[in-house]
Amino acid sequence: MPIKTIIEPFRIKSVEPIFFNSKEERVKILRDAHYNVFTIASRQVLIDLLTDSGTSAMSSRQWGGIMEGDESYAGSPSFYRFENMVKRITSMPFVIPTHQGRASEKILFSAVGGKGKYFISNTLFDTTRANIEFSGAEGIDLICEEGKDPLKPAPFKGNMNVDALEPTLLEKGIANIPMVILTITNNSGGGQPVSMANIKAVSAICKKHGVPLFIDACRFAENAYFIKKREPGYADRGIESIAQEMFSYAQGATMSAKKDAFANIGGFLSLHDEKLAMECRNLLIITEGFPTYGGLAGRDLEAIAIGLEEVMDENYLQYRIRSMEYLTEKLMAAGVPVMQPAGGHAVYLDAKAFLPQIPVDQYPGQALVCALYTEGGIRTVEIGSLMFGKYDQHGQLIPAPLELVRLAIPRRVYTQSHIDYVAEVIIEVFQKRNEIKGLRIIEEAPLLRHFTAKLQPA
Repeated sequence: MPIKTIIEPFRIKSVEPIFFNSKEERVKILRDAHYNVFTIASRQVLIDLLTDSGTSAMSSRQWGGIMEGDESYAGSPSFYRFENMVKRITSMPFVIPTHQGRASEKILFSAVGGKGKYFISNTLFDTTRANIEFSGAEGIDLICEEGKDPLKPAPFKGNMNVDALEPTLLEKGIANIPMVILTITNNSGGGQPVSMANIKAVSAICKKHGVPLFIDACRFAENAYFIKKREPGYADRGIESIAQEMFSYAQGATMSAKKDAFANIGGFLSLHDEKLAMECRNLLIITEGFPTYGGLAGRDLEAIAIGLEEVMDENYLQYRIRSMEYLTEKLMAAGVPVMQPAGGHAVYLDAKAFLPQIPVDQYPGQALVCALYTEGGIRTVEIGSLMFGKYDQHGQLIPAPLELVRLAIPRRVYTQSHIDYVAEVIIEVFQKRNEIKGLRIIEEAPLLRHFTAKLQPA
């Protein structure tokens, strides 16, 4: 009889304490934080699922690489190891290191964005959209139809709506569209994967009209694993081979190495276009640093190079994806409205279905975030109208397409008992859902307001 239990493909070598507090203490902490968990100190959080960005546990091999990091200002061997690893995966000749993904976005969109420009995507995440809008341009999301229903299972709900892509290109004008961007996996859409067939189809339309295709690649390995498991013709292919094929259809890529490279900081911009690479390098030197360190220490470049290789291990990816499925299945069994199927890096609760009594202009996702923290000290993040909502000319809220709460699971950090605790807290909150009230904003910033907004009970 084959063994069914999937164990963690690692052993724990070092630990750090969790600091416990009471529900009464958390009520006061949340009130003092103006109902925004971003402003809560991490030691006041029991289980931190705010993000999987920069929160991974690095391996002993990565820590060993950190000791070998060379801190030369120019031409560090750590950079060349980093560069060779990125080239190995993407086959793109120009590799520009940055201190994180949003720095790559800021440089790229400063070079090609501007007023009157449009960037088309399956779904842009928050910093990507903010950097596009900061340049004066506009982002347009074309998620596939099945991606619009959180509770309806489909294998590749992160896909772009290919039928809508060409009409949108023509409507906005080819000359006004610097690039099309595929986010893999689709973070704002529930951590859902993009199929190779969809990548090919988007690439073909882009080539037909001479529009570059870029990949937001921060979770490229998880996406490659979904392709291997769900798409015909890829079952016998290795993760690296699948990843290389994904990148082969693109002219450029940005990546936050704080996700699928297990690093605590770092990112890159990779390109085929030499002229654009030169322009981006000039911006890098002004804002980030010399082209062979790009705002990073040599030790960080070493950690990223090693992490990019480690993340493509299939034993790790099997464990990673199964962890998401495990939590999703426990919640579904209790009737909790949760994104189906499970995504790659996070579990997403459907806040609109969870709290139907709360209207979207009272931010049901944020209300649920606050309830989870109060009940069990779990920090999560709203991905809905607080993060992505806009206002019309009359000051009325234009809500986001989905009202989600993301439970982003840091890589190699929490054990199964931690996840069992998370499920127990969510189910407890679900049973008390009718007691939860909405929130209203009392202070907000013009961009990325969810990071610093202050709220109070409606």
